[in-house]
Amino acid sequence: MDIREAILQGSTALGIELGSTRIKAVLVGPDHAPIAGGDSLWENRLENGIWTYHLEDVWAGVQEAVRNLKEDVRAQYGVALKRPGAIGVSAMMHGYLPFDSAGRQLAEFRTWRNTITEAEAAELTQLFGFNIPQRWSIAHLWRAVKNREAHVPKIAFLTTLEGYVHWRLTGEKVLGVGEGAGMFPLDNDTLDYHGGMIEKFEALKAPYGLPWTLREILPRILPAGEDAGRLTEEGAKLLDPTGDLEPGILCCPPEGDAGTGMTATNSVSPRTGNVSAGTSIFSMVVLEHGLSKVHPEIDMVATPTGKPVAMVHCNTCSSDIDAWVRLFGELLTAAGRPLDKGELYGLLYRQALLGEPDCGGLLSYNYYGGEPVIGLEKGRPLLTRDAESRLTLPNFMRAQLYAAMATLSIGMEILAEEHVALDKLYGHGGMFKTPGVAQKLMAGALNAPVAVMETAGEGGPWGMALLAAYAKNRAAGETLEAYLQNRVFAHSREETVLPAPEDTRGFKEFEKRYRAGLALQKTAAEAL
Repeated sequence: MDIREAILQGSTALGIELGSTRIKAVLVGPDHAPIAGGDSLWENRLENGIWTYHLEDVWAGVQEAVRNLKEDVRAQYGVALKRPGAIGVSAMMHGYLPFDSAGRQLAEFRTWRNTITEAEAAELTQLFGFNIPQRWSIAHLWRAVKNREAHVPKIAFLTTLEGYVHWRLTGEKVLGVGEGAGMFPLDNDTLDYHGGMIEKFEALKAPYGLPWTLREILPRILPAGEDAGRLTEEGAKLLDPTGDLEPGILCCPPEGDAGTGMTATNSVSPRTGNVSAGTSIFSMVVLEHGLSKVHPEIDMVATPTGKPVAMVHCNTCSSDIDAWVRLFGELLTAAGRPLDKGELYGLLYRQALLGEPDCGGLLSYNYYGGEPVIGLEKGRPLLTRDAESRLTLPNFMRAQLYAAMATLSIGMEILAEEHVALDKLYGHGGMFKTPGVAQKLMAGALNAPVAVMETAGEGGPWGMALLAAYAKNRAAGETLEAYLQNRVFAHSREETVLPAPEDTRGFKEFEKRYRAGLALQKTAAEAL
């Protein structure tokens, strides 16, 4: 009855996140615990060499997720969801979505997964003295400018996926600090785009005679907790064509999935960090001070309130594991012994704990595309071994999980060399659903304590709902750090696993073979 009344009174917050393979909607109650959810599946497409999603699929998926959420609310509590207290939208970070002055899309949505801007990212990195990853919006924009793509002079607005969705819902062209820092470098003091670097880019593009300036086409940046607009009548119909949802609902600044991951794991203060492991894998470490030099493997971004963050982003994580799990599932089905998806994943993940610490000599690569952290333009999934390697199911599964963590480990070793202080890493995402497995192996691989909260399975959409709740409920002067610590996580439970020496030694042996065998990836990409 209390939850039902909270829904009727609007004492809730709604978080929507557009992930790589699933669009999720989560509704939280006054105590910030999830009370209902809905989702929708979707997939990216490779069209003309570009990884993309169609915008009509965005709205079909968002509407299905919201519809399923509403049905969950009605089934559990017997009421219609009409007016959440606040709404927040999150999505996969980065990418390229340009529009003209009439709001028409000018080019296909170029997602984070594309590795087509290597030359442009390197040029901008040298120009700015600041690492520009290939997936950042400014790298894609500079590529389009250099190539004199026909749409470039018509650009009136450039944004990312969540920025686009928020714009259509509210009419406001804004982004949260964390996502804004992935479009163009941030000035952590002003919480705005870096003015000096903007001037350098303007000088760089001047010979092309374009009719716009960068500041004119980029979204305005807002820190967490700010009012980022209200749900319009048109926006309400986009979310819910049935008309149940009412306009006028407060919307918080849209954030990227890195920002929601930090929020969902209470990793927004210095010396905290988190690892998100799903279709991609990335770590976020909140810094006490800047790094001593530019590292192409490390992205400098920000928390939703603008604190500096070192990010190691790897394009591929679980895709190859998922493919192997499907294969084993087909075998069991053919044998007349099918298992449901959760049981099958649990069975195979637990086998990894029985494997030899170095995987018995097996070597696996999980690359489905390029991987900028190691300078790989194209990748191919690959399993290899020598004649003396011990090919057992436990060793095989351990090698699959190690492969998903190896590139992240290579990037994290750079932070260790920079003497970055880190008390604990919080794990979240699909890889951590089987208790104790990925957590133990990752602690050994990264040689750091890895904690998993009881809420780790809630993930990004829950983190976005928390940011929406913060915008609605925060007291004057109450920081996000204080809000999360005192109101959300004060009584939360977590399990921390310390690195086991034998796991750390075994992973180092695996990583040594992994680095030595990287030449195989280039050969495989050329041959296949």
